[in-house]
Amino acid sequence: MEWSDEGVILSVRPHGETGAVLELFTRAHGRHLGLVHGGRSRKLRPILQTGNHIDATWKARLADHLGHFAIELRKGFAAGVMDDAAALAALTSLAALSRLLPERDPHPNLYEVTLFVLGFLDEPAVWPALLVRWELALLEELGFGLDLASCAATGQTTELVYVSPKSGRAVSAAAGEPYKGRLLSLPAFLRRGASGDVTLDDVRAGFALTGHFLEARVLQPRNLPMPQARMRLLSYLGQKSTL
Repeated sequence: MEWSDEGVILSVRPHGETGAVLELFTRAHGRHLGLVHGGRSRKLRPILQTGNHIDATWKARLADHLGHFAIELRKGFAAGVMDDAAALAALTSLAALSRLLPERDPHPNLYEVTLFVLGFLDEPAVWPALLVRWELALLEELGFGLDLASCAATGQTTELVYVSPKSGRAVSAAAGEPYKGRLLSLPAFLRRGASGDVTLDDVRAGFALTGHFLEARVLQPRNLPMPQARMRLLSYLGQKSTL
């Protein structure tokens, strides 16, 4: 068995004295693991960093074996965020949440969104809103997409300001008024036809929205905690006064 693909590194763990087990989110083969011989060497350590974009060739005798990766760096996203604690937390949060995807199940659309977000991690006014949208895309790929296009109660497509924490559907201002204390906020940048600048409050509301459904629909049923990297990210965003 052999294939070649591109991928984003999700995790690396030591194996033996010099090797490493590499976990990739690949374009055509989904989340995939493999052994990298010499993965802890001085030559390969800078490449085998979470978030880096690489070319990989995987070989194994049988399809269900761990197999081996041969790798080559395409883009070193990890190096670009090492001096920005918030961006580094964003990168590691994205990688940790990507590990929720089923192994060896392709998600090419999410892969494209992932590369897009990684490409903006050096723009602190841009990437937080993109990462919220990425988390929405992840929920969609996992089968728990939100319906933010129309009001769950009235069907209208305007003045959508809330989201039901149970159904994941948008709710209009008028329909949600009696229940607003129990509804989640739908930030302006996620509404249909949204324009204008994204505020820090919008971003915080966006992460609260996606975080609720990640916990309720994905993590809790698997008895998994929210990744520490995402919690660090929210802490950094909480300390800021503006994007």
